[in-house]
Amino acid sequence: MEAWERLTEEQQREAVRQWETIRRGSVEIVPEEELKESIARSLITGVPLKVKLGMDPSAPDLHVGHTVVLRKLRQFQDLGHEVQLIIGDFTGRIGDPTGKSETRKQLSEDDVKRNAETYQKQIFKLLNPRQTTVYYNSQWLNKLHFADVVQLASKVTVARILERDDFTKRYTNGQPIGVHEFFYPLMQGYDSVELESDVELGGTDQKFNVLMGRTLQKEYGKRQQAAIILPLIEGLDGVQKMSKSLGNYIGIDELPNEIYGKAMSVPDELMMKYYELATDLSEEELAGLKTGLADGSVHPRDAKMKLAFTFVRMYHGEAAAEEAERHFVTVFQQRALPDDLEEVRLSGTELENGTIRIVHLLVALGLQESNGEAKRSVAQGAVKHNERKLADPNAAIAVADGDVIQVGKRKFAKIKLV
Repeated sequence: MEAWERLTEEQQREAVRQWETIRRGSVEIVPEEELKESIARSLITGVPLKVKLGMDPSAPDLHVGHTVVLRKLRQFQDLGHEVQLIIGDFTGRIGDPTGKSETRKQLSEDDVKRNAETYQKQIFKLLNPRQTTVYYNSQWLNKLHFADVVQLASKVTVARILERDDFTKRYTNGQPIGVHEFFYPLMQGYDSVELESDVELGGTDQKFNVLMGRTLQKEYGKRQQAAIILPLIEGLDGVQKMSKSLGNYIGIDELPNEIYGKAMSVPDELMMKYYELATDLSEEELAGLKTGLADGSVHPRDAKMKLAFTFVRMYHGEAAAEEAERHFVTVFQQRALPDDLEEVRLSGTELENGTIRIVHLLVALGLQESNGEAKRSVAQGAVKHNERKLADPNAAIAVADGDVIQVGKRKFAKIKLV
């Protein structure tokens, strides 16, 4: 603790404040003493810590699960440190094998580029752009010659790579593992070598990849970064981690009514975890909520409505949150159709003798993305025509101006024939 011991009293108080803020909500810090020393050196030299997060643009949208680590990054920024945000446009083409039971489908360059652009727009809903430098890891990984790749591979043994549970399980079960998948953690670790990061953040599922950065920095003669491991949030199913591919997510760029409605379906037992890891409520507010839920002075429904309101406010503003709450109360608590139903134009050419197949109607109105999704919604009893439930996904119905189509609890369209 050499640097820590050289701090003035005032600097020590600030170092303790920073340490307490940084470790709050973390599952593990590896190693704690090194991070404390890094904080102390930063205060002595006045040089901010370089805090790294790598994100592969494997899907076009960010969800509440992603915000756990992004909020921790913002805490670092509020403490005066700098964020190195790495968009894994190169690693994203391989795909992170973490938690996968089979080789991931490789994304095209166009997919990665399109998703990366969306990420950047959404990320700055949480991060301060003035303290964030965005990198694409193709900037250095594309430049490596094959000899460089061989040298990189020589830094880590196969036994170390097979320490990963997902690789071990697939190997034991006789499931194929592509050699290129072994390179994923090496490339993510090499990002830390290139940028000389002081700290790297990741979820519990990313611990192996994050620690690889420490390993490779040492091998290349760099000062080793500290690793901060953060918890994952279960999705709306209450079981698996939040994921767009599993459909159990709340997207931060979704419409206010959609965010509010989804938040109201968060399992009661996970409500405080969502509050603590993914909202901007103060410690005092969180403590009051926890006490109120425990002694019965706060009803779970009211706490959940506050959670839904908070999410909409954070990503769309106070006015949108108030409107989303009014919409929810009107539609779901009072069991009435909303007054401000969106009017959607439907061309008369879509009709045949005044009728249209239900699945085609749902897609034409933008209520479903595909015929397959529309069929499933009808089969599940989630589709209504003028508040009458539709049961046959293959049927056709007669529609007229002003008819209301509803899918699930949150999607409505008022037909305007043109």
